[in-house]
Amino acid sequence: MLYLLLFAGIGMTLLGLALGDTGNGGKAARRRLDVVRDRYGSGTAAVETQLRRITAQQASGAEGRLQSLLPRPDVLRRRIAAADKTWSLRRYVTACALLAVASAALMLFRGLPVLPALFLGLILGLGLPHLWLGMLVKRRVQRFVQRFPEAIELLVRGLRSGLPVSETLGVIGAEMPDPVGGEFRGVADRMRIGRTMEAALQETADRLSLAEFQFFVITLAIQRETGGNLAETLSNLADVLRKRLQMKLKVKAMASESKASAYIIGALPFLVFIMIYTVSPGYMDRFFVDQRLMLAAGGGAVWMTIGAIIMAKMISFEI
Repeated sequence: MLYLLLFAGIGMTLLGLALGDTGNGGKAARRRLDVVRDRYGSGTAAVETQLRRITAQQASGAEGRLQSLLPRPDVLRRRIAAADKTWSLRRYVTACALLAVASAALMLFRGLPVLPALFLGLILGLGLPHLWLGMLVKRRVQRFVQRFPEAIELLVRGLRSGLPVSETLGVIGAEMPDPVGGEFRGVADRMRIGRTMEAALQETADRLSLAEFQFFVITLAIQRETGGNLAETLSNLADVLRKRLQMKLKVKAMASESKASAYIIGALPFLVFIMIYTVSPGYMDRFFVDQRLMLAAGGGAVWMTIGAIIMAKMISFEI
């Protein structure tokens, strides 16, 4: 009972921190941003300076202390941005801590010893948000890669019709659906406030971490240095990216049998447990009481997770 009260107190504290992150601080930051936009308007480099200053002020205090505790906060921030989410590091870490505390408290309530409950709660608190965020990033990246050759072809048509590159990037942002349109709108907005085209594109490339978009940035940089027919070069790049996507789909189809086998093997223990519990609940009731069975189940889950990771690496091919 003492452990449950302790975990409840920690959970309430973390919940208060999470709610406080979206309170007056967020409203004050939005008011400052509105004041900056109204004062300077759009199209001046002063806006960028003010936005950087406000961002630095927001990163101070609790946010700055949190960044010093995290091993690689910049990587985590880029993953959140790649998922097209506006979460702060404080909110993400607080959500992970809440999940870990809730999982550990639930396992303690079911009778699991303290140390295994804390260990499994920590694994769930760190692993599940990481996997969920990775799934969001992967889904958005897949949509971007599928639409990106169309965006390049639209850029080629704009260049052949006589439009400059900077204006054509804005047309892509207006015409293409998200996530491609959203990324190019961000590039166009950064160029309006004084960024160079190379810097704006490179910032998007660093956030997406996509080889396809990096090819596009390098192509524009090389053409600006050496000259040549940019429309023809980009047309060839769009064709290469389409063939690259087709090759990825072929590899995915060839690996689908192995994936299906892995899913079936991984799901069998859980399906058998559910079937036995449905047919004979009394036979499985001891599973939730006996600590030895809980520890055995935890060990089995860890080994199954390791096996799933190894099989995922074996069928993952870099194109």
